[in-house]
Amino acid sequence: MLTLVFALVPVVMWLGLLLVPWRPWSVREHLEADVSSSVRLDEITVLIPARNEAEMIRATLRGLRAQGEDLQVIVIDDQSSDDTAAIASAFPGVRVISGAPLPEGWAGKLWALEQGRQYVSTPLTLLLDADIELRPGMLATLLLHKRREQRQFVSIMADLRRTSFWDRLLLPAFVYYFKLLYPFAISNSRSTLVAAGAGGCILVDTNMLERIGAFASLRDALIDDCTLARQVKRAGGRTWIGLSRDVVSLRPYGSFDSIHRMVARSAFTQLGYSTALLLVVTALFLLAYGAPLVLLGAPHVWPWAWLALAAMMLGYLPMLRYYRMPWWWALLLPLSAGLYLGMTWSSAIRYWRGVRSQWKGRVYGTGA
Repeated sequence: MLTLVFALVPVVMWLGLLLVPWRPWSVREHLEADVSSSVRLDEITVLIPARNEAEMIRATLRGLRAQGEDLQVIVIDDQSSDDTAAIASAFPGVRVISGAPLPEGWAGKLWALEQGRQYVSTPLTLLLDADIELRPGMLATLLLHKRREQRQFVSIMADLRRTSFWDRLLLPAFVYYFKLLYPFAISNSRSTLVAAGAGGCILVDTNMLERIGAFASLRDALIDDCTLARQVKRAGGRTWIGLSRDVVSLRPYGSFDSIHRMVARSAFTQLGYSTALLLVVTALFLLAYGAPLVLLGAPHVWPWAWLALAAMMLGYLPMLRYYRMPWWWALLLPLSAGLYLGMTWSSAIRYWRGVRSQWKGRVYGTGA
């Protein structure tokens, strides 16, 4: 009887995921660049926080220059020790601000953005990471979408580079799990239950930033994009998040270790630093991914195990198709799930050792 329960629970979980009306596995929330879009961009100021981004910033600024004229661009050089400021200064029309030292209680990116915000006088602000390239026409498309949907905050989850086995195994799954955790359909509705943002590319009303207290209101947030989206919703604004293949992350991962560092810096933060919630997530992952594999050869229940695996992989296929990857990567989803569970435990162990997060040479302790 117990074996049957362990076989049926994953079936209910995966079929339920496929049938829920908000369809978290779907990629229907996406936005691709329309090069025929023609719109003035002089109402937008771009803020780019940059810390040691000499390898990326040139392509990022070229991508912005390709969007059109009259775009105001501000790069906040966040105490870089490389040529980030010099490279950015060489671009016509780009204003470079030398960032002040990081005050106590601030996350580095948010402190840089807060300094740049003082120079914004346009109705709209684009928050763009220094490693994000916009393909031609993307910013105009994003602006028109924002107007059409009447949103105060729109963000795009960038297309992460996939140049190695580890990239292909883990990065599409990263987006997939983010969508399960923050269903886009609910986030894009008026509901305040879910508020999601993708920090690499956010177009937001400048007066909305001022209304919520700008970046000071979330100054120590490590998951700053979702925190900002939540603040906007609480202030009565509407948000939208989607995917795009024309908002491209330039950052090369390539190895398991680099992806592990990216995930571990905020995975336990996603769980609110709750050990109880970590144990619940561990149990759910073992049931959802482990039980069907273990029970494949078990008498009487193996058909249920196969059904659970089929439903699991079926839900992942839209993500693979969107990123133009072969279907058979879905067969490795249990492996990627196990690795992400391990990275979440790694994040928790770091926290228990006193490190809340570590990024760009800065360590944020648990007392911060």
